[in-house]
Amino acid sequence: MTETGTTPGSQSALRQANERRVVDVLRSDGTRTQAELARATGLSAASVSNIVRDLRAAGTVSVRNTSSNGRRARAVTLLRPPGTVVAIDFAVDRIRVAIGDSEGNMLAHETIAYEVTADPARAVRRAAWLTETALLGARIDLGTVASAVASVPGPIAPGSGAVGAISCLPRWSGFRPAAALEERLGLPVLAENDANLAVVAERKLGAAQGADHVIQLVLGEGIGAGIVMSGQLFRGAGGTAGEIGHIGLDSRGQVCRCGNRGCLETFVGTGYLLNMLPRNHDLGSGTDRVRLNEVVASALRGDPGSRRIIAEAGTALGQGTAITANLFNPDLVVVGGDLADAGDLLLEPMRRAMELGTLGGALAQLELVPSALGEDASLRGALLTAAHNLSSTTRS
Repeated sequence: MTETGTTPGSQSALRQANERRVVDVLRSDGTRTQAELARATGLSAASVSNIVRDLRAAGTVSVRNTSSNGRRARAVTLLRPPGTVVAIDFAVDRIRVAIGDSEGNMLAHETIAYEVTADPARAVRRAAWLTETALLGARIDLGTVASAVASVPGPIAPGSGAVGAISCLPRWSGFRPAAALEERLGLPVLAENDANLAVVAERKLGAAQGADHVIQLVLGEGIGAGIVMSGQLFRGAGGTAGEIGHIGLDSRGQVCRCGNRGCLETFVGTGYLLNMLPRNHDLGSGTDRVRLNEVVASALRGDPGSRRIIAEAGTALGQGTAITANLFNPDLVVVGGDLADAGDLLLEPMRRAMELGTLGGALAQLELVPSALGEDASLRGALLTAAHNLSSTTRS
């Protein structure tokens, strides 16, 4: 048996094929020495040594010193299936990338400030660069990445992968981020709504573990919800399920970017909240997200104006969530996003509003909790989804 074993192709493809041969032996035969792996695969001792070194660095195998026929040897044990996954999180004012193992555990991450709203094609190029930078820093070859998931703050059409017309990224309307990233990175990419990914992460790692009926709120420029019913993510026919920011609360209220008046977003969205600040309330010249964080910090210090803004946002959010709770009857509502850092200053008025607007039967078994994963929820959900996709591909 030769070490080519594949049709002519890139060196990366050859490395992956040889790596699979080593892993297949470990999976079927259990712990083997490097010499036994070389004999079983037909690879040279040097090739096996390099493959084992890379697998060990990725946490895929463990290696211990042993003896074989009276000679020193190195025993190799498979810990988990090989494979690297990538999560890319597009927010209004930043891009985040995380590298994960085949089980979705975060190995490394990078963040840059970037005006994502301006140009989707340029944002994708920047995200691809950041992905390559993160992989380089983690000493992981792009060729070993098997799956990637992109988190986008807007609805994604299930068939085409296009961003919906109404989102906090208006210039992304109709843009297909997964296809653009695939072209740049040369690997399979799935695009998913950020709130959907957040609820995946909270159910696996955070505040919603063990819950089968969950609504995850993500508060930011827009107001989105990830909805899980009977343990299954609910996207709706066109991917717009969970756009609760456009529940109408006041037919004579402010005009929303969706064209309607008095939507929940006009009471809770970051831009609208900042417009409520007194003119002499100086928060500096940072991004809207930074300025909102300062409002939250000010409220926690006791500033009456900031506390009033957050309390009114909580009341409106409770009214909108009550409508959603009456429709879906969840056992858990998880509140995440920058505004959620206000804690009970937001949650208490939210609870009071829900007590007035939610059916008694629905409210009796409903728990309202803050996110356990904070701003990492969507990113970690993307890693878990990418790992699930990798696992599904491996099984098939």
